[in-house]
Amino acid sequence: MPRQIIKSGQVSENRKARFNYSIEDTIEAGISLTGAEIKSIRYGLVTIVDGFVQKRGDNLFLAGIEIQKLPTANRIANFDERRPRQLLLHRNQINRLIGKLQEKGATIFPLKLYFNNRGRLKVLLGIGYGKNKTDKREWEKSKSRIMKNK
Repeated sequence: MPRQIIKSGQVSENRKARFNYSIEDTIEAGISLTGAEIKSIRYGLVTIVDGFVQKRGDNLFLAGIEIQKLPTANRIANFDERRPRQLLLHRNQINRLIGKLQEKGATIFPLKLYFNNRGRLKVLLGIGYGKNKTDKREWEKSKSRIMKNK
């Protein structure tokens, strides 16, 4: 368990997202969490690499993120490490994001998890489309051919 507790600033970043997706837009959202989950996040025991946003009814949920339990936590503070967590947004923001999700190939994914100046946990969501990996390979091949010819 890390010794330093994070009071404000960045907790976790999804660096793979910028590599795998072309990001069209970003939006900041809050997350509905329990006290034990917040405490675990303050110790840095969170992974957002596999996270994504899904629609359930009229709300949006952040699924795929993992918040590990503190080893010192008691049995009462138990929680499911991979449960979907509700995003806290205004209704017009939710409707806009649901519209984006319905577009073909669009994905909403977490970019950063951080505490703002007021000590509230926020998630920066990216709205984008997956990059085509075959195009990257072709680009690398053509780049190496050009360098070889010089």
